[in-house]
Amino acid sequence: MVSVVEDRVLTQDVFEDLARHAIRAEEALRLEFVNGKLGVKAVPDGDRGRIIAWLTQICMQSDPNRWLFGEQGLRIESYRRGNARPDATLAPIDTFVGQGEWASADGVLMVVEVTSYDEDTDRRDRVEKPRAYAETGIPVYLLIDRDTCEVKVHSQPDGVRYEQVVTVPYGKTVTLHDPVGIELDTEPLKSWVR
Repeated sequence: MVSVVEDRVLTQDVFEDLARHAIRAEEALRLEFVNGKLGVKAVPDGDRGRIIAWLTQICMQSDPNRWLFGEQGLRIESYRRGNARPDATLAPIDTFVGQGEWASADGVLMVVEVTSYDEDTDRRDRVEKPRAYAETGIPVYLLIDRDTCEVKVHSQPDGVRYEQVVTVPYGKTVTLHDPVGIELDTEPLKSWVR
């Protein structure tokens, strides 16, 4: 027997309500809504957590008035029709005060994704999210790619894509362009890959 399901468009309001209930039902389930598609974000592993802790220390040393927020939900894409939960978001420390679970991306300086070891990481972290973050106008997207042992710094969003993408292997130094303004030595990342 085949079930026929009528195609329905998932709206942002319905998604946010679904995500709120999913978090309450199962702590390990975290949802995103990127490029009109519902996605499940992998639960962070210990290496990912260590990478974010390392990056947090670097960001705090650079400017104590900014914070690298972990797992802050953001409204993204053109006209803010999507929702993402980056692994980390760099912003002035009071940026998200008074906002709910899904905050405006206004004031965000950088988003960070650390690849997970699942089958859709290529599409999600390397294709869909760079476009969505560029559409939102987030100045820097830092992708720490544990599959390829590379760091990709996307910068200069033009409203559709990032005009500049710099890729370096782990062990090299890379510039996180303004407004971040950090020289990032990626040598420690070699310790946190499988």
